[in-house]
Amino acid sequence: MGLYHRGQTWWMQFTYKGRQVRKSTGTSNKKLAEKIYHKVLGEIAERRWFERLPGEEKTFTEMIAKYLKEHSVRNKAPKSHDRDRQLANHLTRFFGDSILTEVTPRSISEYKVKRRDEGASPRTINYELALMSHAFNIAIKEWEWLKDNPVRKVSREKVNNIIERWMTYEEEQKLLNASIEWLRPILILGIETGLRQDELLNLKWSGVDLFRKTLTILEQKNEGKDTLPLSEKAMEILKARAKVRSINNDLVFFNGNGNRIDARDLLRAFYSATKKAKIENLRWHDATRHTFATRLVQGGVDIYTVQKLGRWKNISMVMRYAHHYPESLRAGIEVLDKVREKVSTNLAQSNEKGVNQNG
Repeated sequence: MGLYHRGQTWWMQFTYKGRQVRKSTGTSNKKLAEKIYHKVLGEIAERRWFERLPGEEKTFTEMIAKYLKEHSVRNKAPKSHDRDRQLANHLTRFFGDSILTEVTPRSISEYKVKRRDEGASPRTINYELALMSHAFNIAIKEWEWLKDNPVRKVSREKVNNIIERWMTYEEEQKLLNASIEWLRPILILGIETGLRQDELLNLKWSGVDLFRKTLTILEQKNEGKDTLPLSEKAMEILKARAKVRSINNDLVFFNGNGNRIDARDLLRAFYSATKKAKIENLRWHDATRHTFATRLVQGGVDIYTVQKLGRWKNISMVMRYAHHYPESLRAGIEVLDKVREKVSTNLAQSNEKGVNQNG
């Protein structure tokens, strides 16, 4: 008999048009499951049973595996694909053998609660839900497995986007003093340019123009190019690196074997330095990109320019840095004092002129 247990529910398996079909009977009662099973076999024999959507037979694990193999690995950068696999591990542990039609907004909400209890951050949970939603969308539009995406009906976690950590100049000096020799130039260039970790480690001399004092970055996502001006401090670092260029490749920074520095080695050296310098709660992104943006805002650079220098997609992503330093807004409010002073001076001069004329 084509009945088998999955959890507390009886499932049936039969052949339809030469293909194996698995479908839940919806009951834990074996006798009732047998009746449902024989009814389906009778409908098939009488040609009254119609094949349902594949999603009624596919498990969540099958969908995610297909998504990673056919979409993620082909359409995303290696690092993004690795990130997808990590996110998928959490999802499949919870939804795993569930048939896709059994994945409901309610079960997704239960998953969110479970992840919160495990200590996952709101941002991480949202990343997981985004991956899950995208997989469902592909299953609907391209594979025709389903009609509805249950993730769309579930609210996302509230994320605090305010950046609260950046490096002071005093912390920077302590960190550099505590850093091993090969780490210092990478760290300084990150602070001076706001380049992301991968951009620093993948930086090549073909993108550096010491004569024009510029740096060209290839954007992986849109395959565009951004040419950025370099500060004098950044120029000092690059000129020093130019004297020790590798004969094996075009990389600006490389390890003892002349190869690309592994991100894990970079972070291991960085956190060792923060511990030695007794600097707490400082991530690589805080020390470089966040510090870069915050210092520009502190120096009175307009938000639009900060956006272009840091290559953020929109102004809203940069506005979160402005709150760090209220003094950067003082120049704007001081305009009121200057206008008032100018008006008062004009009035005084006008009154003095009137007195002289009357006199």
